[in-house]
Amino acid sequence: MNHGELEEVLRSVGGRLRTLRQQRGATLDDISERTGISASTLSRLESGQRKYTLDLLLPLSDAYGLPLDELVGAPPKGDPRIHLRPVVVSGQDQTVLPLTRHYGGSHAHKHVLPTGATTASGHGLHTHQGHSWIYVLHGRLRVTVGTRQVVLVAGDATEFDTRLPHALANAGEQPVEFLSLFGAQGERMRVVTSWRETTADDHPGNGKDG
Repeated sequence: MNHGELEEVLRSVGGRLRTLRQQRGATLDDISERTGISASTLSRLESGQRKYTLDLLLPLSDAYGLPLDELVGAPPKGDPRIHLRPVVVSGQDQTVLPLTRHYGGSHAHKHVLPTGATTASGHGLHTHQGHSWIYVLHGRLRVTVGTRQVVLVAGDATEFDTRLPHALANAGEQPVEFLSLFGAQGERMRVVTSWRETTADDHPGNGKDG
């Protein structure tokens, strides 16, 4: 890893730690209990105001069940597409496969929830900053947001403000697979509708220089 890559990794660690915690529906106090690191120190780590040292990163690596290089987002050698690793979310029996390596802006995951599984914890529904989009690939997924519920089947999609109490649950008799996009608060998916007719110059191999 060269100096530029190292600087990029260090700049992204805080946001990555915050995203990992939010994906698991955990609070700073929850992670503090698991690691012995104070909630105020965890908050400074997530905001980039505290230096990342091994005595802090190793307990976090253990708490999140990730190797240290994956916890900090160190770039692997070779094609990154073959280094994507599924993560089993503790307490949920949920398997999550990251589909993007960056942890700034929107990011995508594939989820598998086995029969009877839910993302709700013993404390109930989760709340955190952000906006989530869900698309079901296979099975039945119950989405609870506040006092409302909907059951999605393959091909269905929905979105919701994650500041509202929410949880996802398998509503069928087989594992449910779905995709999620998670973005910052106020961010919305942009559907492009301004299509135009193509011309010969738009097609590759037309014999003209670009």
